Amino acid sequence: MSMPPIPLNMPIPLNMRGRRVLVTGAASGIGKATSRALAQLGAELVLTDRAPLDDAVEEIRALGATCAAATGDLTDDAFRDSLFSGAPLQAMAHCAGILAGRDWRNDKDWKERFHRVMDVNVRVPLEIAMRAIDHMAANGGGYIVLVGSVAGKTGGTSLNTPPDYSASKGAVHAIVKWTSRHAVTQGVMVNAVAPGPVETPMTRGNNTGPTLPLRRIGRPEELAWPIAFLCSPAASYMSGAILDVNGGAFVG
Repeated sequence: MSMPPIPLNMPIPLNMRGRRVLVTGAASGIGKATSRALAQLGAELVLTDRAPLDDAVEEIRALGATCAAATGDLTDDAFRDSLFSGAPLQAMAHCAGILAGRDWRNDKDWKERFHRVMDVNVRVPLEIAMRAIDHMAANGGGYIVLVGSVAGKTGGTSLNTPPDYSASKGAVHAIVKWTSRHAVTQGVMVNAVAPGPVETPMTRGNNTGPTLPLRRIGRPEELAWPIAFLCSPAASYMSGAILDVNGGAFVG
């Protein structure tokens, strides 16, 4: 027996109309692709990045979506807090992060680099997630998505994955689980995606594609749609999850 059609007046969980979403790292890569995906679902967007956002804003507005932008450094507490000073946000996709590609054993600036990676990839996700939890809890709940990595589970997809990056992404996974315990009782869902290698400016020169099950690395939009799902009411019973999006490179 066939299933009856969905009534036209039933809310569609992936419809993001009327929902305001903050996307960090939105100038390129996964953040930019996530912005496009959310725009196509009808979301109102607030984009932020250290890099210029003109191109990203133009693309989003060309899709007919409302879009605001704020350029600044998320390690700056005042700038980070300013992102939550406007109208209520219903979701946040925190896609900003860094990867130092140099061989760490031969990097004379290793200690400074280590602290920089931990500042951007660990402290910022924790602090922006806690700020978003307080903001969303005071405004009826919401959805938070962080970006981890398969490297945080396996140590990396190749011998070239630096230990500071792997450690920082493992910490992101722990932050998701810790913040979820604090957030879920307040109506805020906290989850993450754990990508394998993805075609972004940060991974330029990555040559692991032929060794992966699909014989290629991922495309930004292949991360964007799972992130958009986790930003939506379709994920209303998910919190504390690390969603593997790696083309089968890691199964566990």
